[in-house]
Amino acid sequence: MTSGFSRLRREDLLKTACEVIAEQGFGHTRTIDIARAAGVSQALLFYHFETKEQLFAQAFAYVARLHRDALDDIERSPSPPLDRLRTLLKLCSPSIPSEGWRLWIDAWAEAMRVPELETLARRLGTQCRLLMREIIEAGIECGEFKCDDPDATAWRIFALIDGLAIQTHVHPKALSRRRVNELIRTAAANELAVPVEKL
Repeated sequence: MTSGFSRLRREDLLKTACEVIAEQGFGHTRTIDIARAAGVSQALLFYHFETKEQLFAQAFAYVARLHRDALDDIERSPSPPLDRLRTLLKLCSPSIPSEGWRLWIDAWAEAMRVPELETLARRLGTQCRLLMREIIEAGIECGEFKCDDPDATAWRIFALIDGLAIQTHVHPKALSRRRVNELIRTAAANELAVPVEKL
C-alpha cells in the first residue's frame, strides 16, 4: 500500500516533470533532466515510474486531472449559464500565460504516436466540449442564449481556442494576448447572440 509520504513525493515528481517537459518539450526531455530538477536520483525516479513513457504519460495525466477538477467546479456551480460560460472561456483561453498550454500542445503531437496520451487528450477535450454544450443548452432554456446547434457551436469555439493557442505559443509575436481574448469572446458572442461586452 502506498504511503502518504510516497504519494506526496510522486505528486512532487509529476509537478516537476510537467515543468521540465513544458520548458524542453517531450522530445528533448530526458529522465536525468527531471531527476536533477527534482533534486533526486534517477533510481528514485524509476522507483515511482517504471519507464520514461510511463512518467511522461502520467505527467500529462496529472495536468489533465487538475484541468478536470476545474471543469468539475464549473459544472457544479449554481451560477447562471452566462457566468459559467465566462469562467470556462477564461479557464481555457490561451490569452492567459500558462505552461499547461505548452505541455498540452506538445502532448497533441506525441499523441499521434502514443496511444495513452491520445486517450487522455481526447477525453479531456470531450469533457470541455460537453461542458460547454451543457452550459449553452442551459442558457437557451433560460433565454440567455440563442443557438440552433449547441454541439456544433462548442466544436467551433474550441477549434478556435485550440488554433489560437498554437499561434500564441508557437508564434508569440503573431497576436497579442489581448487580441486573442477579443477573438474568442467575439466568436462566442456571435455564436450565442449575446453582446460581446457580457463575455
